[in-house]
Amino acid sequence: MDTKELLKKVRKIEIKTRRLSDHIFGGEYHSTFKGKGMTFSEVRQYQFGDDVRNIDWNVTARYNEPFVKVFEEERELTMMLMVDVSGSELFGTEQQFKNEVVTEIAATLAFSATQNNDKIGLILFSDKVELYIPPKKGRSHVLRIIRELIEFEPESKQTNLAEALKFMQNVMKKKAIVFVLSDFIADDYHQTMKIVSGKHDVTGIRVYDKREEEIPNLGLVQMQDEETGELMLVNTASKKVRLNYGKFYQEKVDYYKESFNKSGAGSIDCRVDESYVKKLLGYFKRRG
Repeated sequence: MDTKELLKKVRKIEIKTRRLSDHIFGGEYHSTFKGKGMTFSEVRQYQFGDDVRNIDWNVTARYNEPFVKVFEEERELTMMLMVDVSGSELFGTEQQFKNEVVTEIAATLAFSATQNNDKIGLILFSDKVELYIPPKKGRSHVLRIIRELIEFEPESKQTNLAEALKFMQNVMKKKAIVFVLSDFIADDYHQTMKIVSGKHDVTGIRVYDKREEEIPNLGLVQMQDEETGELMLVNTASKKVRLNYGKFYQEKVDYYKESFNKSGAGSIDCRVDESYVKKLLGYFKRRG
């Protein structure tokens, strides 16, 4: 992709997702993800209904009338976006590929965090960490993240979520808001998820295509595994083949839901032909 085309794509995503974060998600994000606590801001005269526990007795004694301490939320939060860039993300039978929807969701979340003056970092992973961008603030930083999400070419097409979670745990010493965006066609990450969720506020966003849920009867079809590159002839007319695939897929979905729920992490399911806006907003409202 040449630079002109890349910048055009980045700008298009910025316009769409920034509008969403400005008008819809900014306030919801703020109320969902609280700061670390309250910090002293100023003193002002007591007003009817103020909590008497906040009276500043020293100032009150000095001016011979009641004054109260005013506190404000200490935000300074960090959002870490963990994005699956393995081969299975390059799939889509509707208007968009999974990785395109993932990019839009990640950009919307990043601009929501920016609106609240929070830091945003990025981890792109396959079966290893492909790219790490340390958390920073500001629009130009978010635009860099969007550029990487659009044009990054991973070295591997396979998936290892556990490795990515371990890396995140090592680099993020303080509690962070973590969004993991993937189709979660992966194994053996439950224990790691449990450890990570004990320290960080984790939410999994499963982005999938409806054609992944079951194989239609199309007769003898040549298929390629995007993660291994293996080509195979599949007899989709066989009921047994279709049932086995459906069972395999459902096991992955069940493992994802069980791993996140039992770890105390949040989870969102978003099909590529559904509105991710409604899904995110519903999740924020439930949590808020």
